[in-house]
Amino acid sequence: MAIYDLNMNNIRKSLAAAAQRGVRVRLVIESENFTAEELAPLQAAGIRVVSDNNPNLMHHKFTIIDQQTVWTGSFNYTISDAYGNRNNLLRVNSRFVAENYYVEFEEMFIRGLFGGSSPANTPNPSFSVNGSVVETYFSPEDGVLPNLVELVNNAQESIYFLAYTFTSDDLAEAIIAANERGVQVRGVMDEAQATNPGSEFGRLIAKHIDVRLDGEGGRLHHKVLIVDAAIVSTGSYNFSANAETRNDENSLVIHDIDLASEFMEEFWRIWDLAKP
Repeated sequence: MAIYDLNMNNIRKSLAAAAQRGVRVRLVIESENFTAEELAPLQAAGIRVVSDNNPNLMHHKFTIIDQQTVWTGSFNYTISDAYGNRNNLLRVNSRFVAENYYVEFEEMFIRGLFGGSSPANTPNPSFSVNGSVVETYFSPEDGVLPNLVELVNNAQESIYFLAYTFTSDDLAEAIIAANERGVQVRGVMDEAQATNPGSEFGRLIAKHIDVRLDGEGGRLHHKVLIVDAAIVSTGSYNFSANAETRNDENSLVIHDIDLASEFMEEFWRIWDLAKP
């Protein structure tokens, strides 16, 4: 498990129980979000925990199970993310995805490589799972932003996005260009983050992009792009310079109409409650 924040007692207890029955359990954590008191039950169960000890963020939220299944998305293992914030969590059953995430995990856990020191060595960057193409990107080594810009540039009909933090000039420019060439663009952004310096919210509004502020309270914590109702990008990667160049992040781009349909349902639910 590589996790930015974990304060759910039931998850800690489940990890400890797994370790005590002989499962190998290892954790990489973001040092700023963990105290000795929180770590004590895990370490008492014999779980080795490695901290990033890095000024940048170890912002991952993924778990690898039995080298076959990966849980990932925008969801931290916290009470607020489980019960208050808007998030997504994907379970991907694929040894190729698991291998990608395992290589990233080992770089941090064994070699202590975080942020810019992490090498670009994802073993299966693009492959097919049950007929759907899945692309895996890690930040900062894989250059997530150019791939998201290309995804937007190739949009033919629609772009919908849900964004916690959106400060990326390049991605905003690509979205504006898509809107100007006739692609339907709609987005919802977290209200608190949208008013921060560097936010692209005002710029998108000025360019007549149909973007709203989240209206549910708590945080809109998604980091989602849905293109042509057929391709979904999601993960821990916020649309920001820090996510692109400094933090440890992951992003999946999944070409699957059925999955896109599920994300579209979440988009419209949030859109209908958002503030015009």
